[in-house]
Amino acid sequence: MNVYLLKSKLHHARVTGINMDYEGSIVIDAVLMEEVDLCAYEKVLVANMSTGARFETYVIPGPPGSGRIDLNGATARLGQVGDRLIVFAFAQVTRSEAGSFTPKIVQLDEKNRVLQRLSPK
Repeated sequence: MNVYLLKSKLHHARVTGINMDYEGSIVIDAVLMEEVDLCAYEKVLVANMSTGARFETYVIPGPPGSGRIDLNGATARLGQVGDRLIVFAFAQVTRSEAGSFTPKIVQLDEKNRVLQRLSPK
């Protein structure tokens, strides 16, 4: 049997831009993607802490070190610049792998810099 576990999490990411004239996605600073092991075009679940909206989209790498977290296309209607987001990615693992699996979680500051690396409790 396989289970889906949290693989990656960016906590308290701040929306830095919106672009309705793009086909869709979320732009995430490439350094932050590496920090939590997100791949280009990987599917993510996004929760907007400011509005309660939750949506799925895919990740596009932003300029490294830019702190960019931009909502594009239809997702641009689900947030505003300054909104706080939680970005989640999941992995399918076997039941035996699940016991030793550890997600990569970071909490970000107001400029989308890593404030701390979190360990699941």
